[in-house]
Amino acid sequence: MLHAGRNLPEEWGNDKNIKWIYELDGTGWSSPIVWGNRIFIASTFPEKVNPVPERGPMPGPPPEGGESPQPGRMPQSGQGPQPDQMPQQGQGPQPGQGPRGPRPEVIDTSYLKEIYRWELTCLDLNTGKELWKRIAYEGTPRVMKQPMNTYASETPATDGKRIYAYFGMTGLFCYDMDGKLLWKRDLGAFKTQSGWGTGSSPVIYRDVLYIQVDNEVNSFIVAIDASTGDEKWRAEREEKTSYSTPYIWKNKIRDELVAMGKTARSYDLKTGKVLWELKVAGEQTIPSPVGDEERLYLGNAGGQEAKGDLYAVKAGASGDITPDAGESSGNGIEWSFPDAGFGNSSPLVYEGLLYLFSSRGDVTCYNAADGKQIYKQRPGGIGGIWASPWVYNDKIWFLDDKGVTRVMKAGEKYELLSQNSLDDQFWSSVAITGDAYIFKGAKKMFCVKK
Repeated sequence: MLHAGRNLPEEWGNDKNIKWIYELDGTGWSSPIVWGNRIFIASTFPEKVNPVPERGPMPGPPPEGGESPQPGRMPQSGQGPQPDQMPQQGQGPQPGQGPRGPRPEVIDTSYLKEIYRWELTCLDLNTGKELWKRIAYEGTPRVMKQPMNTYASETPATDGKRIYAYFGMTGLFCYDMDGKLLWKRDLGAFKTQSGWGTGSSPVIYRDVLYIQVDNEVNSFIVAIDASTGDEKWRAEREEKTSYSTPYIWKNKIRDELVAMGKTARSYDLKTGKVLWELKVAGEQTIPSPVGDEERLYLGNAGGQEAKGDLYAVKAGASGDITPDAGESSGNGIEWSFPDAGFGNSSPLVYEGLLYLFSSRGDVTCYNAADGKQIYKQRPGGIGGIWASPWVYNDKIWFLDDKGVTRVMKAGEKYELLSQNSLDDQFWSSVAITGDAYIFKGAKKMFCVKK
């Protein structure tokens, strides 16, 4: 969720309120960040990649469990059926597949023949001109990804003193504001679910960087001193691959670090001690939580086999707060709602209402105090939603992957007011300044300003 600036445009298009356009020469679903008059973006440039028929078209993010692929997406080449993929009715066993179950997964190692550059770029906010570009790493990827993902899906973080570029299994790199490398850390390289790759971004709070490293082999969350790169604490996690970014929840009781997974956990910011945990299930751990002083609202993206339930956690919760079977509330849980409509984007809370956006475009509104569903709608012609929504001028704004930003009236009555379009594909969330939007597409970055 983003609360936007003061003097932002409410209308734009390819030839309206566009201050500048920056042509992207690399790939990356990471979002842009802005500090002062500087924009920072993380990307990878493919110097040597496998042939197009083998690897597919321009990559997109990993698919949400249970949903059909978005237009233009292809399955991973060389990858066999997953463990839960049984033959269709009337279909005989596939080669290597016996009557007791599916054949073993075929591991694609073609990425070991590829070469990339991992880059951090700084642009001037006013002109879109490149101020500097740094190559963090150049070489062969350490883990595979599917064509739907990139090797730069993590958004950088900054505290105005330093920029922290985290490239998943490739490493963590810290630069000063002029692009000088200050330190770097290798957090390891581990297999991810079905070779999908990574996506969880770092967060910084009070000179400490927090990174969630969930994978199929060795999951953990780590706190790193932002000035030196030294590790302050590490907590092992009984989790598999996830893509959610940790969330700093500032509530009326305390500040805490919340990390999603099949079990959501809250950590003490100074020690890494688990404060509470909640089994949330769902299919894919993609959206981050959002909170206010009273409650934290969280859930995982759902699918055909496992629905994404919505939970409201009370400030000050402790211990195992998972509700008993058949119960919608309990110790530490104010309320919950089954199959709530979670997708890939994070939810938004505003003026006592909670808004969820499914990956397929459903918009669901809840009363944040009691969990009552107020409405559920789907705008016509909407594309997939990956970017997180924002609030401006008492309106809700949300971007689909076709480049259409829809404007919705905030409140208990669903009312779609207008829409604006840009020509590109969008999975990254928008960066917002006092008077400008920075949209990062697959091919271009747009500065939208009056």
